[in-house]
Amino acid sequence: MPSSLQPASGRFSPRTIGLAAAIVTVLIWTSFIIIARASADPARGGSLSPFDIAFCRIVGASLILLPWGAWLVSRDRAQGVGHSSLFGLSPLSLKVTATVGLFGGLLYALLAYSGFVFAPAVHASVLMPGSLPLWTALLAMIVLHDRITPLRALGLALIVLGDLMVGGASLLHAFDGGVVWKGDLLFMTAALCWATYSVLARRHALDAVRATIAITAFSFVTYVPVYAALLLGEVVQGHVFTAPLRELMFQTVFQGWGSVVISGITFTKMIQHYGPVRSTMITALVPGLSALGAVLFLGEPLHWNLAAGLALVTMGILFGVRAVVPVAIKKEATCADAVRAGG
Repeated sequence: MPSSLQPASGRFSPRTIGLAAAIVTVLIWTSFIIIARASADPARGGSLSPFDIAFCRIVGASLILLPWGAWLVSRDRAQGVGHSSLFGLSPLSLKVTATVGLFGGLLYALLAYSGFVFAPAVHASVLMPGSLPLWTALLAMIVLHDRITPLRALGLALIVLGDLMVGGASLLHAFDGGVVWKGDLLFMTAALCWATYSVLARRHALDAVRATIAITAFSFVTYVPVYAALLLGEVVQGHVFTAPLRELMFQTVFQGWGSVVISGITFTKMIQHYGPVRSTMITALVPGLSALGAVLFLGEPLHWNLAAGLALVTMGILFGVRAVVPVAIKKEATCADAVRAGG
């Protein structure tokens, strides 16, 4: 499989690959929010807990990525290059594998799936993809020394207002015994974890495939055997070994193959082509599409504060795109001038 991908990718320009990666990422992220809520919400009759779904996600991805990772490590060792860790399953060093695996794999999955137990998909539509550009911009400023322009600052301010419209309202209901605020907090923390991964991927200039394999290898080694042992010892309650096979297979395929393997690679491809901040800005369609899907497919109400928060977040992301695109165009023009001068 890996060797057959290389010639195909060479036939496409970086711009085409970046655009295709953006489209695939948006579609999978939109579906992820709707399907995760439908699966994790106890009121909808799902038999799997958030930790069960995370288990299926990791196992599904491991079926594809761990053999791939072992093949890459074996090839690198034969050539005397590269790094490896986790018993030869990860093609990255242990330090990099642990950091990207913790934030981009294990913590993100556990926090996001747990959030859907408490809060509806419309809240996730605003708070997860909505707060992602905010966290990414702040982390990129600290870690990568990126500059926040006035226009981007305006976009980030709109995102904060949108998040407050959604999360603030649920926080007020906490005094009445409401639990939606717990889901909102989990969603925003999950977005922070994914933003951390995206910045780390840019900082270490990680290859898309190797980064996704490393994330999966770390999650598999640290989570799967521990959670399975806790279930078998009846220390925790879960249904991985008792749920209907059809449900387990669906979660394994969609969450593992789709959300991890495919979108993990395409998102990292976006980072390589557009950079971490611009990549998260391109996901401007995700909040609106997933909120619309939650209304149509899950029957969730779209209250005025949710609609206002969704509009503010989408505007904030679009402002961010406008702030970043001219800089990218200027850099591309400078590189083109340098190529022409050298030729």
